[in-house]
Amino acid sequence: MKLGLYIHWPFCKSKCPYCDFNSHVRESIDEGRWAEALLCQLRDAYEATSHRNLSTIFFGGGTPSLMVPQTVSRVLNQVNDLWGICVDTEITMEANPTSVEVKNLQGYAAAGVNRLSLGVQSLRPEALKFLGREHSASEAMAAIQQARGIFPRYSFDLIYARPGQTLKEWEAELQEALDLAGEHLSLYQLTIEPGTAFAQQYARGDVKMPSDELSDDFFELTQSLMDHHGMPAYEVSNHAAPGKECCHNMIYWQYQEYIGVGPGAHGRLMDTRGRRLATVQLKTPEAWLAKIEEGDATPEQMNQIEQADLVYEMMMMGLRIRSGIDLASFQQITGMSFEAAFPREKMTSLCDEGYCRLSADKLEMTIAGLKNVNSILRFLFD
Repeated sequence: MKLGLYIHWPFCKSKCPYCDFNSHVRESIDEGRWAEALLCQLRDAYEATSHRNLSTIFFGGGTPSLMVPQTVSRVLNQVNDLWGICVDTEITMEANPTSVEVKNLQGYAAAGVNRLSLGVQSLRPEALKFLGREHSASEAMAAIQQARGIFPRYSFDLIYARPGQTLKEWEAELQEALDLAGEHLSLYQLTIEPGTAFAQQYARGDVKMPSDELSDDFFELTQSLMDHHGMPAYEVSNHAAPGKECCHNMIYWQYQEYIGVGPGAHGRLMDTRGRRLATVQLKTPEAWLAKIEEGDATPEQMNQIEQADLVYEMMMMGLRIRSGIDLASFQQITGMSFEAAFPREKMTSLCDEGYCRLSADKLEMTIAGLKNVNSILRFLFD
């Protein structure tokens, strides 16, 4: 079982209208206090995992690139002092491509970050405005070029199937992105998430989403272009050249173990008795900080995951990736054989429909299966 570490930095300059992440806008913060709290929670997390080696570290948010490089360095030095960081440990940082933040890229690399994930979202000025992004298209392209010259691995995100976008427009934008890309791209269809500004606009009729048929056409076009460029989908929205997948995210999707540090961060860990635990940190940043400064760095919640939930969570994550689910791992983690969990007639039906392939040791997903993950989950658990 691999072990990952997720570090959440909850602050953003502004809240994007599509975003439902635990991100917050503050006029100012005392970064020194926040850094000390992260270090304290890292030391607490180490007590339960001191016998393990970290495979990956991921700075997510929010906007981690709002941290100064010295904070990132302090955090990684603490991680190294506790678990040790190997030369092949993947250390990813999410970053925005504004010129103010990009000036720190060299400092993040010097601190130890070796993989950068840029939140570009679009290469079109009008789309960036619609999506509430603070950077320009030219800043995005400049940031990608800088990342290419600094980090051994880099990726960037794009959002497609936007209101009013045509297939021809998306094809041209994606072709342009492929000229800038390294060996990984994250391509997300725009979705309306509850509680977001877009959800309110959608309810008023101010945002018109593509039809289901057009959304399917966007997805198929994306798969075709990415396959042609040697970067097939390894997950619903993530594409990479073979062997260049994001190792940290694969820990989630393969339902392995990870530590969650920072406001609202989740974790999945095995205790000494072999029980799988779900950990959840306090979500509100100020409440999380106060709790730690009062001397309590433990997660707000730490609960054993019951067998039925283990089965559901492992399927929910594993069905998102092309490589699917290893049946031996399924039994090891859930304590139940795959055959006992799912009737043969249901799996035969899914395979006959072309959504997956079931062998003696693995359930593998097809592109059609990835596109219909939510429907498959409902079919399996109804």
